[in-house]
Amino acid sequence: MNAERAEHARGLLHQMLRVRRFEEKCVELYSAAKIRGFMHVYIGEEAVAAGVLATLEPEDAVVATYREHGHALLRGVPAGAILAEMYGFEQGCCRGRGGSMHLFDAATRFFGGNAIVAGGLPLAIGLALADKMAGRSRVTACFFGEGAVAEGAFHESLNLAALWRLPVLFCCENNLYAMGTALARSESQTDIALKAAAYEIPAWPVDGMDVLAVEEAARRAGAAVRGGAGPHFLELRTYRFRAHSMYDPERYREKAEVAQWLERDPIDLLRATLEAAGDLPEPTWAEVQASVDAEVQAAVAFAEAGTLEPVEELTRHVYTDRDDTDRDDTERNRPKRMPT
Repeated sequence: MNAERAEHARGLLHQMLRVRRFEEKCVELYSAAKIRGFMHVYIGEEAVAAGVLATLEPEDAVVATYREHGHALLRGVPAGAILAEMYGFEQGCCRGRGGSMHLFDAATRFFGGNAIVAGGLPLAIGLALADKMAGRSRVTACFFGEGAVAEGAFHESLNLAALWRLPVLFCCENNLYAMGTALARSESQTDIALKAAAYEIPAWPVDGMDVLAVEEAARRAGAAVRGGAGPHFLELRTYRFRAHSMYDPERYREKAEVAQWLERDPIDLLRATLEAAGDLPEPTWAEVQASVDAEVQAAVAFAEAGTLEPVEELTRHVYTDRDDTDRDDTERNRPKRMPT
């Protein structure tokens, strides 16, 4: 690699390691009962978020699933705010009200954290439609798993995106298991890109364990979307190394299969490529690891110092703070309920 490309690749390696170490710490904290509720980690899939998000602009929008810690982190949501949210503290990015599955940050245009399978797709359509109507040159990147393909919202969203030529970059994170059901047991057609192509959307599969391949595909597709070519679709073939969630006993796949995929760890693959080219000296790699470890430690310290939101504040952002005198006559005279 030339010097510039090597530096860029080291940056991608750094980003993937940030996600990996952050989530490994989350697993540790969950096991210690400091994080409660449901939690789904992204370990093994880091190349997808790192590759795609590297191609987006600050004004673009990102819509993700409930396996979204890595997307939020790489989008620019502070690690401390993410972890405090998972602790349920008011210092979190959603004041502790969303938790692991519902991260949100308007400042970075990160719109979830959506717990419903395929629930983010219609949101992405709405964001993209608003951008098109306003004449803004933006891309909405929508991440979802292959399990979403079985939902009606997937087909409705792709259909509308194609009909209206909306600026959406669909990113299907195909990790082969929708919770515990293998793709071949739930879909008669397992080529997800082919399904998208049926809606006249340019679509192709990508090696989701190769961050450089992901970035190249996302840059190509994103440029087309931004240029007015309508929606594009990437089937990112990846694999989660851990179970679906922290509650999952993982009895649906063979250990040998997991071991085989572990040999294609995206972090190890890029690190090996850089080392083979002489572009990752040991001191440089040690600096990257130290930087990531320091960030994670700081995030833990921030979250540990967090506080619960006062009970008297819990109705804020749920009900309006206005009294009756603030409303105009139209609103004040509106019937309280539908007539019978």
